[in-house]
Amino acid sequence: MPEPEKAAKAPQKHVTRVLDPRSLRGLAHPLRIQLLRSLRHHGPATASRLAERLGESSGATSYHLRQLAAHGFVEDDPTLGKGRERWWRAAQQGISWDASLDRNTDPEVRGAADLLLHEVATNHTQELSTWIATRHEWPEWAGATDMSDFTLRLPPAAARELGQRLHALIDEYRNSPSADAPDAGRVRLHLHAFPQREG
Repeated sequence: MPEPEKAAKAPQKHVTRVLDPRSLRGLAHPLRIQLLRSLRHHGPATASRLAERLGESSGATSYHLRQLAAHGFVEDDPTLGKGRERWWRAAQQGISWDASLDRNTDPEVRGAADLLLHEVATNHTQELSTWIATRHEWPEWAGATDMSDFTLRLPPAAARELGQRLHALIDEYRNSPSADAPDAGRVRLHLHAFPQREG
C-alpha cells in the first residue's frame, strides 16, 4: 500500500512592520531592541528567561516588554502561558524604514532614528565578529559564507531599485524547500547600502 503523500508545508508569511514616528520612538531603547531581537531569533520567552539571556533584571525586561506591547511589537503567546507565567512573542518578523523618517525635523524622532540605526549597526558588527571568531567550528560551511563589499556609481533611483531587487531575491529563499534540508542552518544576511563622499 503506498504511503500517503505528506501535506505540503505552507510557507509562512514574513510580516514586516513599517515604522512611523510614534512606533520608532517606542522601539528606540537599547534593551527594547535587544528584547525584540531575542524574541525574533529564539522564539517566545518569559520576561525572566529574557532577563537571564540578556543579563538584565526581570523587572526591567517586564517593563520594556509591556512598552513594546503597547506599540504593537510584541504580544502574548497564549499557547505557552501557564498560570501566572506570561510568555511573549514577536508580533512581526521584521521592521522596515519609511523614507519620511529621514526627512522628519522633530529632534525627538531624529534622536530615536539615530539610536535605532546605531544599535542595528552595532548588532551587525557583533554578529559578524562572533562568526569570524567561531568560523573554525563550522567546517561544512567553508565556501558557503560571504563577507564582501562593493563600490558602485548609482543615482538614488537606481540604488533604490537595486535594494528592492536584492530584497525580492532574498524573499525567494525565505520559504525555499531547501530550508528543511538536514544540513540547513539559520543564515544571517546583512545588507548595507549608503553613499560616500568621493576624494
